Amino acid sequence: MKVVILAGGQKSTISDMGENIPKPMVEIGGRPILWHIMKHFAQYGLKEFIVCGGYRVDTIKEYFTDFYIYESDITVDLEKNTVEIHKKRTEDWKVTVVDTGLNATPGQRIQAIGEYLKEERSFLVTYGDCLSDVDEAALLDTHGKNGKLVTLVMAKPQGRKQLLTIDKDNLLDYDNLSPVVADVAWVNADCFVLDGKVLEYLQGDCNLEEQVFRALSRLGQVATYRHEGYWTTLETKRDLVGAEMLWREGRVPWIRER
Repeated sequence: MKVVILAGGQKSTISDMGENIPKPMVEIGGRPILWHIMKHFAQYGLKEFIVCGGYRVDTIKEYFTDFYIYESDITVDLEKNTVEIHKKRTEDWKVTVVDTGLNATPGQRIQAIGEYLKEERSFLVTYGDCLSDVDEAALLDTHGKNGKLVTLVMAKPQGRKQLLTIDKDNLLDYDNLSPVVADVAWVNADCFVLDGKVLEYLQGDCNLEEQVFRALSRLGQVATYRHEGYWTTLETKRDLVGAEMLWREGRVPWIRER
């Protein structure tokens, strides 16, 4: 099964690495967020990826083209113009990088890679700025059993936002912050399994979630998978610092074995 990573977007504002870098190429522990995402999926035997690039997609292509160089020690003989690679380190992944446009929507990006998915009965989709410890095997098992066109991963709200209670008069009620409310609050974790038939619904300028998922939900074709564990989106410098801290401390939820 292929994993589609939506890595278009605009230039990163969460890192000091430079202005001309797409967010998925921002580093955690010396490696791009993209590597971390792929490493997570590879743990479950999911090692074939399609990266939907946009802004500075060339930097993503260069990274995988020169993966040996980035991952290994090298000796460069400037006089002979040769490069010797020592302790070759690589991954057993197959990575397809596609320029899906600078301002394309997620739905349009998936449309653009249709030729690479036409043989797939189903495929996974995630965003290039999300990290989690979702059990991908359990997710795929759930998708196979529910028989729906979409299985959407749901997670608990994270960060500094607190669920608040508003009474019938639109007044804030701090005395009745029921834990029951918190228990039923779930958000889209930006990871989902799509049946290949969903490609037929991706037409024109369609909005994947607001139009396609909404239409399919009315047909009873959007199932959910509730994830209780670690999940974060790297939207701010604070998010990036938090992930970097976990890496340095050796507590990396999204990768079981480093």
